[in-house]
Amino acid sequence: MEGFDIKRTVLSFAVVFALAAGLASCGGGGGGGGGSGGGDGGTTPPPYTGHAWFDPAIIAEQNAAATDEAREDIARTRAKALIAAMTEDQKLAQLTGAGVGAVPELPECEGGRHVKDIPELGIRTLRITNGPVGVGQNDCAPPGTTAMGGQALVSDQSAKATALPSAIALAASFDRSAAKMYGDVIATEMRNLALDVFEAPGVNMARIPLLGRNFEYFGEDPYLSGTMAVEESRAIQSAGLIAMPKHFVANEQETQRQKTYSTVDDQVLREIYLIPFEMAVKDAKVGSIMCAYNYTNGVQACENDVAQNQILRDDWGFTGYIQSDFMATRSMGPALLGGMDHEMPNPSLWAPDKVKEALADPSSGVTWDKINLALERRFTQMFKLGILDRKIETTPVDFADGGEKAREIGVKSSVLLKNRNGFLPLSATLGSGEYVTIIGKATQVYAQQAVAGGAVVGQVSAIGSSDVIPSYTVTPAEGIAKALGVSVGSNKVRLILVDDDNNLASVNGAAMTFAQAMTDHIDKPANKAVIIMAGTIAEEGGDRGTVYFRTSLSGTPYENYCGFMGDACQITEIGFDSDPAYHPGNGMTLDWYAAGGPGVQTLKAATRSSKTQAMIDTIMGTGNLKDRAVLVLKDNASFAVPDSLIGVNGPAAILEAWFPGQEDGNIVADLLFGKANPSGKLPVTFPKEGKGFMDYITEAQFPGAMKAVPGLTGAKPVVEYSEGLNMGYRWYDANAVPAAGCTVSGGVNDCVAFPFGHGLSYTTFDFSNRSVAANGGKYDVKVTVKNTGSRKGAEVVQVYLQLPASANAGGRLAQPPKRLVGFAKVELESGAQQDVTLTIDPAASNHPLGVWDTAARAWVTPTGSYTVLVGNSSSPGDLASAGTFSR
Repeated sequence: MEGFDIKRTVLSFAVVFALAAGLASCGGGGGGGGGSGGGDGGTTPPPYTGHAWFDPAIIAEQNAAATDEAREDIARTRAKALIAAMTEDQKLAQLTGAGVGAVPELPECEGGRHVKDIPELGIRTLRITNGPVGVGQNDCAPPGTTAMGGQALVSDQSAKATALPSAIALAASFDRSAAKMYGDVIATEMRNLALDVFEAPGVNMARIPLLGRNFEYFGEDPYLSGTMAVEESRAIQSAGLIAMPKHFVANEQETQRQKTYSTVDDQVLREIYLIPFEMAVKDAKVGSIMCAYNYTNGVQACENDVAQNQILRDDWGFTGYIQSDFMATRSMGPALLGGMDHEMPNPSLWAPDKVKEALADPSSGVTWDKINLALERRFTQMFKLGILDRKIETTPVDFADGGEKAREIGVKSSVLLKNRNGFLPLSATLGSGEYVTIIGKATQVYAQQAVAGGAVVGQVSAIGSSDVIPSYTVTPAEGIAKALGVSVGSNKVRLILVDDDNNLASVNGAAMTFAQAMTDHIDKPANKAVIIMAGTIAEEGGDRGTVYFRTSLSGTPYENYCGFMGDACQITEIGFDSDPAYHPGNGMTLDWYAAGGPGVQTLKAATRSSKTQAMIDTIMGTGNLKDRAVLVLKDNASFAVPDSLIGVNGPAAILEAWFPGQEDGNIVADLLFGKANPSGKLPVTFPKEGKGFMDYITEAQFPGAMKAVPGLTGAKPVVEYSEGLNMGYRWYDANAVPAAGCTVSGGVNDCVAFPFGHGLSYTTFDFSNRSVAANGGKYDVKVTVKNTGSRKGAEVVQVYLQLPASANAGGRLAQPPKRLVGFAKVELESGAQQDVTLTIDPAASNHPLGVWDTAARAWVTPTGSYTVLVGNSSSPGDLASAGTFSR
């Protein structure tokens, strides 16, 4: 019956369309939204004479469709009818963004993230916003901004929205409900601001800990990344909006991102870097994908037929459209034939004159059929999600509600790394004369303002995807003062800022030496808590400090910033320098940062050392300060942890808050003072100093060795993913570089400071009754979790799988010791316990049992015994076997 209904719809639609087309040719037709009532006293509406793709009967039947596929079939029919009525010039104008200019329906908005409307066909403007940490650059800057050209794309006067915690923070929640809430906030505010397409979530992997955009992604595990992306995308699309996972594919560094050649083994691509995209396509049915700047295995991402047509569409069944990253398009014909459908942000290589040139050249392969198909894919999603059936109307944003949810997400996402002798939570009651100190660097943002992506003191927003303009922010001092019930600026909360050389300081604005601040304010019995704030800030456009362009064409040092897009530079060599201080591994400390703002992380002249670690060591070595000190980290990903922070001579507690967003001060205070119980887990591995992946990396692995590339002029940075499947915690598990000397003793890997999946609580938990049993082709993993502590808290059950030896047969790459295949967050009152069941489904989109066989071009399930491990981190000592099953 369902199939009959679809056929009947298409037939009736064709009749209506034929009638409407004839009327339109005589000057009839109307805008979107259907016809009006009237006739016969209002009991029988007159025949619909507007545009057929807006026939109310068709809209009603699409909305009532029983399945997603049926709804999309009807939307596609509407799209085809629209395209058939379009002129050639209208089609060409729809292939690209409109460029910087006013939004026709919103004269108060100017921006560069929209697609031109077609009023005569009832088609409104399609409006796009950046992401992923909230509604970022959102196509609405004040009138006159266009005079600044591209500034309209990154204006700090863009429409305001909630600056959420970073995406890697969301991943640290290991909480599907938090990911849904994250998407709900974004979707609600997009609808408030009349936006239609969300350029996110970002699902590239934290392959390189120095990657400047790690905070926008979900960490180092593909299954965790895909799970977060699916939940967030579902929430966005359930609101009638288009989610656009990015950047497809193998786009794991910012250094020379426009030119890098990522060379990745096919098995590695399938098992690691493609998994999050595959999950988003299959499980969330995302309406769009963004193709990246880089080249993947010799082909530019937006022209990559294998990735975009063969894998994305043929293998996965993707029916949405592919949009270019901004200025990522390199061609007209090859991009169209390679699967790209839409160029942003303005007519460039897909400008009408260039498309006409390609159409006139039979050898280009460009035809009107292919252009129509590209338009059909996008219009289908716009009709399916109701975008074209609603008007562009804005409504007020509920900033209080968005902030409340951002605070909740941030609390769930923060990770308690260390808590010696239960130092945390702190008491929120201060006695007479008692106070707390907040200590940070004067050149850095961590102790001074809400960390919402911006790297510059006094500048909340940033460049690129992290550029969300919040309506308010909460500083660390404001949050802590509120938790203590005192006023900001009082002597109860003392903000101490120290210069890079650890010579000068200020205390609540009063200048003095650092030594004086230590004597008079820090090393005092009345100072009940020493709260040190540090981190590793980063932004789009550059990787974390110490990697920079080395020489120019003339062979002289190249010290001029040439724009984060990279193509304006003629660089012959990038990467390591003879100065060992500039080895990428050294960028893993808390010390290095980029002075001067966004995009300059890659320049030697812009890198600075804050000497943060030396400051911490000075404080820890004074009196008993180490026993009342907590280090609050605000990181874009992991850093290399020195032994002095891990051991008994380090701070009593370490709390990882990531980039908390606009509610920074409240989130940190809620956790420090026990209003909330930490429950986050690490989505990345924190190595010990000198023993991490970046210490053993080659120039070919990052930032890329300059090589001649067939078919192109000049040398290009070729980035080799030669670590293969051993990325992230898999690298440490596999001891991929024997020189690292990673050994496991007492269940602990001695190269790892804090393992993937690690996170403490103010209570304790016990796991028991682990088991695994077959259930109709799936496998149910069971465990009992009990809260054995004194307060309510949440624990994350993590399930890992060890594959049989046959997985490595047939010329395939050797599998790492284990992979994450399931997780669940469980909240329990003190003394309560719960039986938890997680199901491993071999047919799931993350291929939990699967190994990619390149020769067969297929997923295979190895034969033999699979071991299921259950625990609360990836560390061997935190896992125990739940049993085995055989295939």
